[in-house]
Amino acid sequence: MTNALTAAAAGFGTGLSLIVAIGAQNAFVLRQGIRRDAVLAVVGICALSDALLITLGVGGVGAVVVAWPGALTAVGWIGGAFLLCYGALAARRVFRPAGALRADGDVAGSRRRAVLTCLALTWLNPHVYLDTVFLLGSVAADRGSLRWTFGLGAVVASLCWFAALGFGARYLGRFLARPAAWRVLDGLVAVTMIVLGVTLVAGA
Repeated sequence: MTNALTAAAAGFGTGLSLIVAIGAQNAFVLRQGIRRDAVLAVVGICALSDALLITLGVGGVGAVVVAWPGALTAVGWIGGAFLLCYGALAARRVFRPAGALRADGDVAGSRRRAVLTCLALTWLNPHVYLDTVFLLGSVAADRGSLRWTFGLGAVVASLCWFAALGFGARYLGRFLARPAAWRVLDGLVAVTMIVLGVTLVAGA
């Protein structure tokens, strides 16, 4: 029992250390949480996607993917292009605040758009595969018979993080009551997306 708890705690800590890093997915979840727009759907997609990818990693799928290196290259190009486009839209909101999406009303946005964007940011990012399928999968393999317990800990860490980020972000709403604050947020999102997009395209 003690060994199982230790493995689960190790999985939780390892998973959390990888997920908390600032990235495109976290930036999107934060923005949706502040706007209170499709938060449950976005959090659910992120957590379930991580759970599936971690399961594949613990199950040893990473070794199979290594045999087809072109897959990650293709994902890198597509994901990089998507991030650059999303970053450009965020930058446009900085210079054209009248079109920015706010927490108290979103005319242009929709739940469907949020879901599709979240799916793209999750599944078109090679770093997600590297962190979950490859890295967590390889660390879990060292746990032997307790690798699934380690994986469960990582899955729980993902759920806790995205839930805290998405539903906790609403408390930042009062700090973003002014349009200028939203321009700063969109500026940070734009920089994050564009830098990650360039990195993916350059490394593909």
